[in-house]
Order: sequence, then structure tokens, then C-alpha cells
Amino acid sequence: MRETVSGLPPAFWWLWTSTLVNRLGGFVATFMALYLTLDRGYSATYAGLVVALHGLGGVLSSLGAGVMTDRLGRRPTLLIAQSSTAVSVALLGFVRDPVAIVGVAFLVGTASNASRPAVQAMMADIVRPEDRIRAFSLNYWAINLGFAVSTMAAGFIAEHSYAAGFLLEAVMTMICAIVVFVKLPESKPVQVAGEEHEDSVGIGTVLRDGRFMGVVGLSFLVALIFQQGAVGLPVAMGAAGFTPADYGMAIAVNGVLIVVLQIPVTRFIEHRDPGRLLVVSSLLAGYGFGLTALAGSVGVFALTVCVWTLAEIVNAPTQTGLVVRLSPAHGRGRYQGMYTMSWAVAALVAPLMSGFVIDRYGAEWLWGTCAVVGTVAGLGYALLMRRLPDDDDTVVAKAPAPAPTPVPAPTPEPAPAPALIPAPAPAPVSESLAEAPPVVTNGAGVTTDAAVTVGKARARCGPEGERSQAGTR
Repeated sequence: MRETVSGLPPAFWWLWTSTLVNRLGGFVATFMALYLTLDRGYSATYAGLVVALHGLGGVLSSLGAGVMTDRLGRRPTLLIAQSSTAVSVALLGFVRDPVAIVGVAFLVGTASNASRPAVQAMMADIVRPEDRIRAFSLNYWAINLGFAVSTMAAGFIAEHSYAAGFLLEAVMTMICAIVVFVKLPESKPVQVAGEEHEDSVGIGTVLRDGRFMGVVGLSFLVALIFQQGAVGLPVAMGAAGFTPADYGMAIAVNGVLIVVLQIPVTRFIEHRDPGRLLVVSSLLAGYGFGLTALAGSVGVFALTVCVWTLAEIVNAPTQTGLVVRLSPAHGRGRYQGMYTMSWAVAALVAPLMSGFVIDRYGAEWLWGTCAVVGTVAGLGYALLMRRLPDDDDTVVAKAPAPAPTPVPAPTPEPAPAPALIPAPAPAPVSESLAEAPPVVTNGAGVTTDAAVTVGKARARCGPEGERSQAGTR
């Protein structure tokens, strides 16, 4: 644990704390349908419409928030998103008109999803490339820990007052905004001379990036698989005669394993080839859900959950790190927004897909489809990850080398007679070079400028000079 959390900057831990507090206050996304049907008495169809529009707001805000992250900055985007979420969530707990509920739910989905590109871009800015997988893994661990605690707490709160749950989420989200305002400085990379301007990276640039869009498409396929844990699995278990409590016991394994295994698994994978990790995780996800077709008891269902949960633990930080690796520093917001949108779209498509396949062909065909989709995703990653660029986007602005100080040429003298006239004294040098470090010469006795430059640099920077320069930008 000490090795996992050491070496990360303080700004990361404030961002991590903000993420944890935000997830601890999660209420709307978990209990929206129950609130509308049980507390407000609306139909299941209306509740489904509201939940779908909540998800649609997240889809539309992904790209817009990505553009804001690059143009306005990471910190302003986070402040706007979290403040808007707090206000809209509080409002949702008090509106009564059906049309107003639909509109406010859409705003909640839009605002709550807008913070994700900014969080991921800021994390990539403040963490060194070699530590990013570890940082993304810790952030994912905080998300799941907060979600596990919030779902249990929200159940007790809902028994007494749904309005209290909405207000609690609003307060905790506003606390996140205050943490960002007080503790997190802007991390947007400074424009380097000679580098492309940030406005040159638009949405069209992202769409024309073939390799990255391939990764987005594959992440959509993997997200479709993982979404079945929340939409296909409960429906299939219910159709097979299992109770909601049985489903709760099986799916609880997912949260427990993520909290317990995320950190040790990250220590195992953080310096391994991301291409292979994504291939393995795609296959584990597909065939983990595929094995559900053989399940006939709660214990076997829980075992299949173990398989695809391991895939989730490996996939989440690796995939996010890959997105950073493929995106330019001044376009991280747009790239992260496009990646976030792939998961938001999968959350909309997955319920339609699972319902159609189960009703038309049966649950066994759904799990077989998951295995096929996982295989396709694994093959896609194997092809796309060839000749992956280095995971170091650090660019240091190099100042032009100073012009060498002219050295006065020695006065020509007649050639000395052999063994009779002593050799002439060394030619005088300028005063500006008199205090330079010892001059290094090549085999022919000629002073090397590179040696002088390296000597000065080492004298200024010390052994950590190169890392200090790289970290400055």
C-alpha cells in the first residue's frame, strides 16, 4: 500500500478526495427509478423515459465538456460542472410537474457527466507518465469504494425521505466544488513555442485520428459487455426464477473484489504492455459473461462475476492511460470527452440490446453474444496496439544555444626550428571563458563545445536536472 500511494503529487490526492466525496454522495443515479415509481407513483414507462434522458444528457455533455476543458481549463470546467450538478440535484428533489422532472433530470445527467473529461485530463497533467496507470487505478478504486458505501447508505435514507437523499447529494457535490476551488490549481499545460495551438485540435481532428477512434470503438464494445452486469444479469436471473436478493448477493462480489484487489492488481500490471492487458481484459470480460449461460445457482453466478470483475479491474486504468497516451497535451479534454462518450452511449444501447436479445432469443444468446463481442474487441486491440507510441509526452522547450565567445587568434610566428626553439605558450582566451569548467578536448586537441555545455548543465542541475526540467512544463 505504501509503495502504491507514494510519489504522487498533493494535487492528485485533493482530486482523489473530491472524487471519493462525490461518489459517497451518489443517490440520484441509483434510486431514480424507485423514486419515480414508488414515491411519486409514476409508471415504469415514464421512469424509463426519465432515466434514458438522464443518460442522454451525459452523452451530449461529454464532447462539450471536453472542449471546455481545453479552452477554459480543467479547474473552471470542474467548478461549473460540480456547482451545476449540486443545484440541479437539489431542484430535482422538489419539482413535481412531470415535464419539469424530465427537464431537470436531463440537466442533472448533463452536469454530472461534464466533470469526467476535466478530472481525467487534470490527472494526466499533474501525474508523471510512469505513474499514470497507478493514479487512474487509485481513482477508479475511490469511485467504487464511494459507490459501494453510497448505495448502502442511500437505501436507508430512501426508507425515510427521498428528498433528504437529493439534498445530501447536492451538499456533498458542492463540497467537491469547494475542494477544487480552494486546493486545486489550474493544470492546463502551458503552450510551448513552436507547438501547434490548442485551437488546432478540434473535434474534427479527434474524429480523423484513426487509431484513437478505433480505441473509442473498441471501448464502446467492452462497455456494452460490462453494462450487462447492471441490465442483462438481473433480468436473466429474474427470468430464471431467482429473487432480487439473489442478484444482490451475486453482484455484491463485484464491488468487494474491486475494493480488495484493485491496488494489488495494479502493482502487478502498471509496467506491463497495455496492448496485451487490453486484449486479455476484453477476452476475460466476454467469456466471463459468456459463462453465465452455464450458471444454475447463485454461487455459479458469483463465480462468473469474479471473472469479469477481474477484467474490469485491469481494463479501467489501462484504457484511461491509453487515451492519455494517444492524445496531445493541448487536446486532452476533447480526447477524454470522446472516450467518455463511448461509455455513455453504451449505457444507452446496452438496455435495448439485452432486452431485445432476451425477449427474442433467450438469455443464453445474450451471453453468447458477449463472448463474441469480447473476442472481436480483443482482436481489435491486438491489431491497433502495434507500434504504440512511448508513454512520455513531456516536451521541454529548448532555448537556443548562446553564441560562442570569440577567442582572439594568436599572432602568427615563424615556424620554430626543431629542438632549438621552445614551443609557444597557449593562446590567451577571453575573460568570459576564464571561469568555465575544465575544458575537454578530443583526440586532436580541439575543444568540444558539447562537453562544455554538458559540464555547465550538470553543475546547474545536478543528477536530477533532467527530471526537474521535464517536470517544469
